Amino acid sequence: MSDYRFIKACWGQPVDMTPVWLMRQAGRYLPQYMEVRRNVSFLQLCKTPELAAEVTIQPIDYLGADAAILFSDILTPVEPMGLKLDFAPGPVFENPVRTQADIDALRIPEMEEDVPYVLETIRILRREFEGRVPLIGFGGAPFTLACYMVEGKGSKDFAQIKRMMYAEPQMYAALMDKVTEMDRLYLNAQIEAGAQAIQIFDTWGGILSPVDYERYILPYTTRLIDGLNRQGVPVIHFVKGAGTMLELVKRAGSDVIGLDWHISLNKARTLLGTEVAVQGNLDPTVLYAQPEYIEQEVKRVLDENGDRPGHIFNLGHGILPTVPPEHAKFMVECVHRLSAKG
Repeated sequence: MSDYRFIKACWGQPVDMTPVWLMRQAGRYLPQYMEVRRNVSFLQLCKTPELAAEVTIQPIDYLGADAAILFSDILTPVEPMGLKLDFAPGPVFENPVRTQADIDALRIPEMEEDVPYVLETIRILRREFEGRVPLIGFGGAPFTLACYMVEGKGSKDFAQIKRMMYAEPQMYAALMDKVTEMDRLYLNAQIEAGAQAIQIFDTWGGILSPVDYERYILPYTTRLIDGLNRQGVPVIHFVKGAGTMLELVKRAGSDVIGLDWHISLNKARTLLGTEVAVQGNLDPTVLYAQPEYIEQEVKRVLDENGDRPGHIFNLGHGILPTVPPEHAKFMVECVHRLSAKG
């Protein structure tokens, strides 16, 4: 495992070229994914290990990326806590968590019994990928999961979760305690099943001010990361919109910090220092551009990193469904070609 350039970069070790993978690299921009998806719902796809493994493998075959990420959804382990999950097309909970009674009713899942399909998908992929690429497992950060659970779906203002946070802080703490413990068990089950790295997605972590991030999010993310069985398994922590508070994100204790495109890579690396690796951070919409511009932007990101070890090239958020797949493939080729040593 230590020979994979992606894993080496996570630990800040020298690599022959910059490793690259894409968030949401298994997904709707690929025709071969849509072919599989035509016959099953999104949740059915997540819950059928052979199919979930197939769509995880597709972008590795097509893109030549340096790491695969498990095909699943961050809300997969929330459903067995007692919430009815649907996609219409985005995630929707029919019975959002709004009261202390709702929180009390939430159960902590038994991972082997409640989400066996996730763990079986990991086992299949480890066999398929052995010696080829490492497999990244993932989960949502406690705050992002709580946002969906309380709001019931995505939100523009997150008024429900913020109302609970500010007006009912003890209720908020009780919810976050349960979600964090569920998350810890879920990610550890992925590691035990064979995940070789873990990415924690805090999609909504950037909606709070730095002072509120420190008060209401950081303690739970820190507890989660501290509770992972990390022997040789690097942890990537991605907080969208956190460019103004990277010092706080660093305190959560991950090995790699994911960066969105709102901060320059050079500035982020200067702020974070040399003891943590970084991942990012090309604007996903650059992949709509002509190849010459894509190559120019790839070179700019690589130049911002300079010769500092510990950089994993990625987009600053997930690849968009309408991006031409050949542009994503070209971007991966550019990263490898432009960063190759010697």
